[in-house]
Amino acid sequence: MTAPHMQLIFAMLLLARASSALTLHARGGIAAPRCAVRLGRALLCDAAAPAASATAAADAPPPEPAFPKLDVRVGKIVEAWPHPDSEKLWCERIDVGEGAPREIASGIRAYYAEPSDLEGRSVLVVCNLKPAKLGGFPSNGMVLCGTSADGSVVEFVEPPAESPPGERVRVDGATMPDPASPNQVKKKKLLETATADLRAADGVATYQGAPLVTDAGPCRLPTIGSGTIS
Repeated sequence: MTAPHMQLIFAMLLLARASSALTLHARGGIAAPRCAVRLGRALLCDAAAPAASATAAADAPPPEPAFPKLDVRVGKIVEAWPHPDSEKLWCERIDVGEGAPREIASGIRAYYAEPSDLEGRSVLVVCNLKPAKLGGFPSNGMVLCGTSADGSVVEFVEPPAESPPGERVRVDGATMPDPASPNQVKKKKLLETATADLRAADGVATYQGAPLVTDAGPCRLPTIGSGTIS
């Protein structure tokens, strides 16, 4: 017998005794033990509470996927230069289909040695983030990169070569709502929640097991077979 069941039986016994005492009181007998009545009711409520909590948890809807609320687009790096005050950062101008390129900083200088290693590459850019200063450089987005399982390799997630700058990246088979606002992304921690479920699987970028795709096909990592993406 579980503890909640024992509490329920004990509460019912107390209530029964209290009821008998109230009957005697009504007939001119002893005074009614109010504390017993209150205690019995409290225990009865406590015994019922776990079941009610379990039911509420079972009825709660599952959390909505976070990645579809991000505005992840195909971008093309048109210019790159080393950050003047940080050995870890590249500064980049990236065409994401807005007319003027966005300036974004990425901490990948340990893995890409020269500007020519970046310029002309197609990448995935999270565009609905609030601007942030990295080493004093105003960064207006984030480039998604994969990391190998042993942490030795970090590289860009790449869309298919035919994908134009500005095309939105989708989760294959998922409904893609309008992107959340930058304030919503920050307040609800949508980026952190989404990247927790981003993985490289057999060289393909996936979210909760489904490929990230453009109209031209899946997004891939050049050399990483399995790992994380952030």
